[in-house]
Amino acid sequence: MAEVQNTATYNDDNIQTLEGVQHIRRRPGMYIGKLGDGGNPSDGIYVLLKEIIDNSIDEFAMGFGKQVQIDIEDNHVRVRDFGRGIPLGSVVKAVSVLNTGGKFDDKAFQKSVGLNGVGTKAVNALSLDFYACSYRDGQCSWARFRQGELVDEGLGETKEKNGTLVEFTPDAVMFGKYEYHMDYVETMVRNYSYLKRGLTLVLNGTPYKSENGLLDLVNENLSETPLYPPIHLEGDDIEIVITHGNSYGENISSFVNGQNTRDGGTHLAAYREAVAKTLKEFFKKNYAPEDCRMGIVGAISVQIQEPNFEAQTKVKLSSVYTWEKQVKQPDGTMGIEHGPTIRAFVNDFVSKNLDNYLHMNTDIVPVIEEKIKASQQEREEISGIQKKTRERNKKANVYNRKLRDCRFHLNDKRTEKTEEFVEKSSIFITEGDSASGTITKARNANYQAVFSLRGKPINCFKESRKKVAENEELNLLVSALGVEDDMENLRYNDIIVATDADDDGMHIRMLVLTFFMKYYPELIRNGHVHILQTPLFRVRNKKENRYCYSPDEKEKAVKELKTGVEITRFKGLGEISSDEFVHFIGPEMRLDLVKLHEEESISDIMTFYMGDNTVERQNFIRANLRSEEELEDINI
Repeated sequence: MAEVQNTATYNDDNIQTLEGVQHIRRRPGMYIGKLGDGGNPSDGIYVLLKEIIDNSIDEFAMGFGKQVQIDIEDNHVRVRDFGRGIPLGSVVKAVSVLNTGGKFDDKAFQKSVGLNGVGTKAVNALSLDFYACSYRDGQCSWARFRQGELVDEGLGETKEKNGTLVEFTPDAVMFGKYEYHMDYVETMVRNYSYLKRGLTLVLNGTPYKSENGLLDLVNENLSETPLYPPIHLEGDDIEIVITHGNSYGENISSFVNGQNTRDGGTHLAAYREAVAKTLKEFFKKNYAPEDCRMGIVGAISVQIQEPNFEAQTKVKLSSVYTWEKQVKQPDGTMGIEHGPTIRAFVNDFVSKNLDNYLHMNTDIVPVIEEKIKASQQEREEISGIQKKTRERNKKANVYNRKLRDCRFHLNDKRTEKTEEFVEKSSIFITEGDSASGTITKARNANYQAVFSLRGKPINCFKESRKKVAENEELNLLVSALGVEDDMENLRYNDIIVATDADDDGMHIRMLVLTFFMKYYPELIRNGHVHILQTPLFRVRNKKENRYCYSPDEKEKAVKELKTGVEITRFKGLGEISSDEFVHFIGPEMRLDLVKLHEEESISDIMTFYMGDNTVERQNFIRANLRSEEELEDINI
């Protein structure tokens, strides 16, 4: 075979330096994670909003300003605080020059969220328009930018109260067609209020304020009656809440310096360990940690100095110590002095205060132990059944036929994985050889895995836990995900349910989601579960193919392609060739996030959708069902 030679030149002209705005706009993922369209609470537009609010929260934390006003209209954001205001001569630098800010000085800001001088600059660079104005003692300094480039600036007098005003509109060039979902914004604002008692946040005219901190968060989000009143413990730089319910899994919110760490981190790991350890020691029995935590509902908030997060999006804490600072050594050199580890800090607080609480409130002690014992009994019974099922499947080599893993796991490179790679890792759950084969051929085998179901899985809502544990399909799925023992062992960031857009496909989708919702609700709460959108139609002429996900998209394509148009209606994943399918599961694939609001009752949801066929459900179906004939009439 002839050797192909790359004739592209590589010389001094190829060496580029990207600075400030250019680098942020070229590599936005380094600064805000994924861009997204607003359909997921971790999408970039919410990171932009959070970065600006964080600055206002940090002002309040330092004792300045008791109100933050947030207004969002037509994707234009306005945030006004009443803190100290940016020093008037530094407004332009503070919002546009990387690694510039006041938070490098511990005297001006302590225990802040943003400490690297990046956040506001990223908002500026990724906005179509950006405006910042600082009000200080009757003077104001303002600057206006467009796509990160300074357009105008000025200095003058004002009657406004001290503080900072920031306005911006995320740039559609970067984010595409997007919109702010106000339920996500409201959740963000509520969380801020729970964590900063005394602060009022006003969102589009509605005030949010908490009097009881994390206790309000847990009480207001309870979806079932807890087994005992939530325990609320507070100390210097730490606050926790704990109770138990009858649901499976764990539902624990975690925060650092007012930042919602959705993916947890060292503080959440310490909380989980400390609660289990304290309960074991209190009861003087070697209960398994997972039994102590089964059904737990709680929250933890810690305040630490100069926190380290795994990424700029700040959703997972990686700090080991509560504080670190440079100190001069006896020999004159500079060294690092550490505070207590976060693990020790949390463990000491929980072991002392939770133990004291249990000794003083003896009425809840038997309730907690009964819950632990019930979990232990069920776990031991179920684990034996699951072990036998897995051993039987292993001997039959079923596992390898069900899971087509990605090279990332097959090569066992977990210890050297990068954040970007982990973010991309995904597993498609599909049904049948045809659809599974199509996705397997089209996927990026480096980080996309495929799990194939055989027919419809069991309805977990109607069957006993023992019956579910004996189910081969679901046992193998749990093994593939890696969550048999602990949710922290989850092997893929995105779990994508990919079924046909027909009655059977929809039913399989509901059965899979019912399984996750009942036994692994953390997967949904933490934003790991998605539904794959695949095109319903292909519209083409001799020059162009277009794939349409809705009747409206199809009608638009027909009008624009005009003559010689051919329309294909896809009814199953297997009908789409792997050459075509590769476009639908690449970087631009469309995913619907499966959402579960904290206040929603899992039991009520499953009863409505998967329980007995009630009149209410029949009416819902009649109101929302569109028949195949109607689709054909509308679409073809």
